[in-house]
Formats: sequence, C-alpha cells, structure tokens
Amino acid sequence: MLELTESAQKELAAFFEGKEKSTIRVYLAPGGCSGPHLALALDAATDEDMSEDQGGFTFCINKELLAQVEGVKIDLSYAGFTVEPTVPLPQTGGGCSGCSGGCGH
Repeated sequence: MLELTESAQKELAAFFEGKEKSTIRVYLAPGGCSGPHLALALDAATDEDMSEDQGGFTFCINKELLAQVEGVKIDLSYAGFTVEPTVPLPQTGGGCSGCSGGCGH
C-alpha cells in the first residue's frame, strides 16, 4: 500500500523527535486549480481505514480511497512532503478557468 522514501522517513523522524509518535493519515484534500490531491495529517485510524507500519511510523488511509489509488508513495521535496498515488486521481472540477486571482494565465 505505501512506499516511504528514506528522505521522507528522516524528516518524519526529525519531526517526532522528543514527541510521542501519532498515526499519520493519508487523505484526499480538496484542491483549487489543480484539483484534489493526497496529503498527510496526524489522526487516529478508524474502522473504515487500512493501517500499515512503514519506517517506524504508522500510516492509515480510508479503504475506499486506497481502492481508488491502489497505493501511495510519500517523498520529500523542497516544498515539503509529496504524496503521490499509484493510480492517478480522477480530475474533477479544478482547471484554471474557474480560479480567481490567477492560475498562471
């Protein structure tokens, strides 16, 4: 279900240093111009989630979302964590024509 890169694992270890580790949720965040995207948050797992331990951390994701994306790769970029689905998310809405404030026009 989940691939955690070494750089992302090191960043998570630094974040939790001196703190109790919490479950990390992979969730579908709404997106403006670019549409919905996967993101991370600290949250407890529920009965509707699949949980997996990876790199010393526990991750959870909604079972229906996991069925859609088939898997997730968590990496680190200059802008923070990136969460990429194995299967691309369907693009609903979004698009620059509906954005106010400019989307690179």
